[in-house]
Amino acid sequence: MRLSPHDLRARADARAREVGVQLRPRPVSPPVPARRTLRWAAVGALSVALSAGLIGCAPEPAAPAPSTPTTAAPPPPPTPEELREAEAAQWVAAASTRELAGSVIMASIPTTDPAQLRELMTSSGIGGFIIMGANVPGSPEELAALTAGLTVDATIPPLVAIDEEGGLVTRLPWDTLPGADELRSEQQQATTDAFRGRANLLRSAGVNVNFGVVADATADVASFIYPRSLGDTGKDAATRVTAAVAGERGLVASTLKHFPGHGATPADSHQAIPETALTLTEWRADTAVPFASGINAGAELLMFGHLAYTDVSPKPASLAPEWYALARTELGFTGVAVTDDLGMLRASGIPEYQDPVATTVAAIAAGADLALTVIGMDAPGVAALVDGVTAAADTGTLPEERLREAATRVTQLRLELAAAE
Repeated sequence: MRLSPHDLRARADARAREVGVQLRPRPVSPPVPARRTLRWAAVGALSVALSAGLIGCAPEPAAPAPSTPTTAAPPPPPTPEELREAEAAQWVAAASTRELAGSVIMASIPTTDPAQLRELMTSSGIGGFIIMGANVPGSPEELAALTAGLTVDATIPPLVAIDEEGGLVTRLPWDTLPGADELRSEQQQATTDAFRGRANLLRSAGVNVNFGVVADATADVASFIYPRSLGDTGKDAATRVTAAVAGERGLVASTLKHFPGHGATPADSHQAIPETALTLTEWRADTAVPFASGINAGAELLMFGHLAYTDVSPKPASLAPEWYALARTELGFTGVAVTDDLGMLRASGIPEYQDPVATTVAAIAAGADLALTVIGMDAPGVAALVDGVTAAADTGTLPEERLREAATRVTQLRLELAAAE
């Protein structure tokens, strides 16, 4: 019977114990190539057997078949998001300073004349237009025709926005869906259904951005924001804010407003710059919660309000770098930061906020990606605004890097919404 090397070694060990001899362990050889390792392992085992005089020579084991070299898998194709990022970066790199300046401005002029609106978009190059009451014609079909005329370049259509909250703030006469005044006492699903129905109305009319999700929370019935808010507390409002974003998802881009939260003060920012002494710790515990929930739900835009949290900055949040940084770092917001209407700052009567170019440049420098201006604006005013931002970039008052960052974010959103059509 032919024994294996293992059996031979076991017999040799047993025999050594019988005669009181300690066999030395076999030395460990340094690593060698695979074929030599197998060959010398076999030779070592045979040497033990031969030294014990138990067997004759055994044939050398066959060498293993050579391994086939593996080919690295090709890298995966770029995702749609990566393609849009590259396209946006390419557009920004090739754009003139004036084109960049125009791209970060959203404005409105009071007319329903398609020719006037077309000329505004063509001459100014602004990246967005907001539909106000003075822009709404008599029917959904007429509105769709009006918004279609706003597109100058079909490959990168503008952001077409509207304040369509429902309830107290309703621009479209044919929108009969419930607003926050009703939804704040209903189940979460009712909010999803209302905002989905509203988003369908907007999409069919050529509107692709809704400034419609109020993330402010207050239990103060005397507050101007109370009938527009979705809950008394941050936790209560957060569930409906999430539901509203879910309802708009895939139909229009959602906007959360008015960051960092108008519920902290009952004053109306259309008439003044409201102030609150609420601390950052208190803000995180309650007021911030609906905004965080809406961001996590996928809201594409965050609107910064004209109210001052004096514990953070004496400036209104729309002009305060601290609030833009907090939105990015603490809440993880990566979308488009848009201001509330900068014309409201002029309406406050405060001297330092009377120059629309200065406030627009200050907002973009602070961290805004899209500067919204409505009150008191006309076609010459829009042109002057674009020229002013261009001059600020040329002189370095507005850092070029900040302008390009803002333009990139806005352009990416424009491309994303165009791809969804």
